Amino acid sequence: MSPRRALGLACGDLYRNSWRLVPVNALLGAVLVFAAVAAVAVHALLVLAVLAGPLAAALAHSSVTLVRTGNLVLADAWEGLRLHWRHGLALGAAGLALGVLAGVAVHFYTRSSAGWPLAFVTLYLVALLGIYAAVLTTVAVADPRLPIGVAAHDAAVLVARRPGATLLIGLALLLVNLAGIAAAVMPFLTITLAYSFVAVAHFVLPPEAREV
Repeated sequence: MSPRRALGLACGDLYRNSWRLVPVNALLGAVLVFAAVAAVAVHALLVLAVLAGPLAAALAHSSVTLVRTGNLVLADAWEGLRLHWRHGLALGAAGLALGVLAGVAVHFYTRSSAGWPLAFVTLYLVALLGIYAAVLTTVAVADPRLPIGVAAHDAAVLVARRPGATLLIGLALLLVNLAGIAAAVMPFLTITLAYSFVAVAHFVLPPEAREV
């Protein structure tokens, strides 16, 4: 599916199912924001961001269920948390480690004017890995039987087959979430994360995986 089509379908899905997706989006956004704010005072509290992993997996499960069946209930999020919390923790820990390393690298490079190009490259790579992480989470959730290593391989193959389209939808969703944060954070806490996962599910899942 094309990025434009996936983004358009996600808008319709969010409109019809917002009240089912907003609670999970709110929990995930609250954990991320709280971890970021708490880490300003005590850097070690950034580790709380790992807890966002299982919630992201629950939101991805809800999105995959919605795209496959056209139906969604709040219990689907709980089912996703129960099924995928281990993978979620692993992905959350990997994401936190990547974020910390990227933060250290950007801080180091920006201390000198000559390092700014390297800082930009670092942020670009982080954005690419973030896009890959969204695809990986969706692939892992879509087939819980897959070991995480196999899911990582399948996600990499999918990205490699459609690099331009994957980059396009990833950058579009990055802008959506940045806009949600800029708009007093509330859209980020309520809808933009859910919209992102639904759009990625439309983009990743093959047509034959949909029951409607």
